[in-house]
Amino acid sequence: MTTRPSAVPLHCDQGGAGAPPLLLVHGWGGDAGEWAPHLAAWSRRHRVLAPDLRGHGRSLTPAGVAYGPRDFAADLAALLHRLDTGPVVAVGHSMGGQAVTALAVEHPALVRAVVVLDPAYGADEAELARLPAEQEALRAEGAEWAVRFVRGAFGPHTPPGVRARHERLMAAMDPEVLARCRDGMYLAPDAFGARAAARAYLARRRCPVLGVYSNEAPADWERASLTHPYSRVEAWPGCGHYLHEDRREALVELVEEWTAGLGEPGATTSL
Repeated sequence: MTTRPSAVPLHCDQGGAGAPPLLLVHGWGGDAGEWAPHLAAWSRRHRVLAPDLRGHGRSLTPAGVAYGPRDFAADLAALLHRLDTGPVVAVGHSMGGQAVTALAVEHPALVRAVVVLDPAYGADEAELARLPAEQEALRAEGAEWAVRFVRGAFGPHTPPGVRARHERLMAAMDPEVLARCRDGMYLAPDAFGARAAARAYLARRRCPVLGVYSNEAPADWERASLTHPYSRVEAWPGCGHYLHEDRREALVELVEEWTAGLGEPGATTSL
């Protein structure tokens, strides 16, 4: 039977000082190490935290636990409380975009603003139709399927070192953890990966949101979900799914510019 503990202790890389603090959350099969260049850049002005999610990297992989976005959010909330960060700007890539959205919805006092990078919500009917067969293949083939899948997420400008690192991480992951993560994002009763469920859940975010997408169509879909006047969405065509690593410097500058305006009139965190 799957249990939902209140929190799993997370390994966390840290650096810097200053406000607002930034929380950097990796995606499916990733780890905190992908944020190392961003942590170094942002820590010149901010306190920065980059955790490994449960079942990933150096964090624990407890038996029988759930791996949905709310579970990740509970772990992140416990981490922020333990480190006494105050409200953070929560930055999440892919599955991490679901995690930081859940953090903002379920633990709003801990989140000043959210940055989502190609978030893993808003799946259309074609994507949802493929999921059962993909889950079956993942569980049958294990890491080989996951490595093939991640290769399809790279763009023409994804650096070779980034490609090699993500393939290596996927090959080392527990395939059942990977499968449970996808279950939690799209197939669980409380999942909000599908468009209809995502639209309802995203409406509960009350903080400013910055979205960055590698394609225009999902960027337009996200724009229609925004409720805060300081929120905005950008599209970076030509990037792969790992757009935060394809265009590191551009993302660092964009987040710096956007977070600098959070203290301005009209950018408050409540509606």
